[in-house]
Amino acid sequence: MTSEMYSIKDLENLSGIKAHTIRIWEKRYGIVQPGRTDTNIRYYTNEDLKKLLNISMLTQHGFKISAISQMADEEIAQKIAALSIVNQPDIYGESLLLSLIDLDEPLFNKTFLEIVMSEGFENAIIRYIFPFFRRIGIMWQIGTITPAQEHFISNLIRNKIIVATERINRSPDPALGTVLLFLPENELHEIGLLFYNYVIRARGFKTIYLGQSVPQQSLDRIMTARTFSFIVTHLTNPLPQEDFMNFCHLVCEAAPGIDVYFTGPVPENIQGKLPKNALLKKDLLSLLKMDIV
Repeated sequence: MTSEMYSIKDLENLSGIKAHTIRIWEKRYGIVQPGRTDTNIRYYTNEDLKKLLNISMLTQHGFKISAISQMADEEIAQKIAALSIVNQPDIYGESLLLSLIDLDEPLFNKTFLEIVMSEGFENAIIRYIFPFFRRIGIMWQIGTITPAQEHFISNLIRNKIIVATERINRSPDPALGTVLLFLPENELHEIGLLFYNYVIRARGFKTIYLGQSVPQQSLDRIMTARTFSFIVTHLTNPLPQEDFMNFCHLVCEAAPGIDVYFTGPVPENIQGKLPKNALLKKDLLSLLKMDIV
């Protein structure tokens, strides 16, 4: 189904409300009214999904479905707005999801700004944006959202991190040295590495950010020409252990005596003998706890 046509399973995955409960609410309260395709398959629209997301939020805060069913859409919106004043962390996730579903950039910008004002930039990314990415990653895998929707949100967040990095009002400390950040060949998921770059720069290091899919030969030449305090890379694409170990040895041998941090879900599951200067960090929090940062 398209992003405008959701199955009841899609609604369950997105709203957190069980399909069985949605069906009961349909029959008993007329909460949503599914349409039918030409082949008589039931489907739901964006408006149905948004209504269920709002209802889910109200029921989580003690409202009875029997009372919600009597509310006009405007009253439901008012109740949600009132909740947002005292329960912002709960509202943020739903607002981010709605901005994804509707491709609503103003809503995303408003929500993100509220989170940053409340939590600070780093916590906004760590506590809200990365968990949100894990959520939409699952939805993308099961086909609940489209690649276009995922790309829409990814580019908005990517731009936020780049702008925040450019606004860092701190000169690099020469005593800390330079950090190299890169993604290996065929690795295109850049947001995690962009945030590492922000975090490391904010702590006074100079960084050289190479970005996506850097050929090993080019990497070798840079490592030969420069000295680095440490090196960070990030792997998310599925990779056989043998291939990872080969990559790990190539990078570490090109940078003898320099700590190389391999981050992301791929290194997390690796077992085997690593070079002495290879350090596996499964997630962002692990990297942030490094003494050097």
